[in-house]
Amino acid sequence: MAVTDDILATYRSPARVMRSVLEGERHEARALAYLLAAVLVIHIAQWPGMSRAAFLEPDVPLAQRMFAAFLAVLAAVPVFYGLAGLSHLVSRAFGGTGSYFAARIVLFWALLATTPLMLFQGLVAAFSGPGAALTLTGVLVFAVFLWFWITGLRIAEFGGAR
Repeated sequence: MAVTDDILATYRSPARVMRSVLEGERHEARALAYLLAAVLVIHIAQWPGMSRAAFLEPDVPLAQRMFAAFLAVLAAVPVFYGLAGLSHLVSRAFGGTGSYFAARIVLFWALLATTPLMLFQGLVAAFSGPGAALTLTGVLVFAVFLWFWITGLRIAEFGGAR
């Protein structure tokens, strides 16, 4: 199944897709590909809001904003690896039996699967700017991300009762 099909299926049945993702090939290139694809889409999702900000505040050019955002998103890559390792250690403290690789795959997939909502959030940032709509959209994106990540961790670390 294509990655885009799996992303859409994650919104219908995250547990089923997480099981499928965890049963895939076990090599770091796949985990890194999920993370880099997520980081790239997250960066693209920021473009509409940065365009609005550059139009309203022309003293900081759009290219400068985009470059700074790209560096910030790239700097987050090691943070995601650390967060995945920390989630595995916390799960292990509560009796989890998964692996560091499974924790990485689950976190990186949750990020990638949440990117369609992040693209929507970017549009909200462009059309409405800072305010209640953007805040609510951000809360929704974060809640869906946590739903996917916790579902995946439950399956990866504890076998995930259906």
